[in-house]
Amino acid sequence: QVQLVESGGGSVQAGGSLRLSCAVSGYTESLNLLGWFRQAPGKEREGVAGIYTSGGSTYYADSVKGRFTISQDNAKNTVILQMNSLKPEDTAMYYCAASRWYLGSWSDTIRYDYWGQGTQVTVSS
Repeated sequence: QVQLVESGGGSVQAGGSLRLSCAVSGYTESLNLLGWFRQAPGKEREGVAGIYTSGGSTYYADSVKGRFTISQDNAKNTVILQMNSLKPEDTAMYYCAASRWYLGSWSDTIRYDYWGQGTQVTVSS
């Protein structure tokens, strides 16, 4: 089993920054992909960023490229999402997720076995 706990959400004005953290515990050796997703009210959950645990390749949604950065701190078993130049449309519940599987796109929710409970990000104009 794997447990994911997010932290770092909050409210910020447009143009501001937030740093989300996800503490990963349990059988982490089984994981090959970590991701951040978000879901706004009335919308589907969408992939924001993903990082492969081996090699560190990263992937981003077009809407956040150049503004968000995903990284992992292996010593602390933590995955970070640094969010800069935030926009009101970034407002959503943000979820950390972990996958053991090798098939499918990094942004496919069905690929992920484990999910955190989410942390709210609100960006005001």
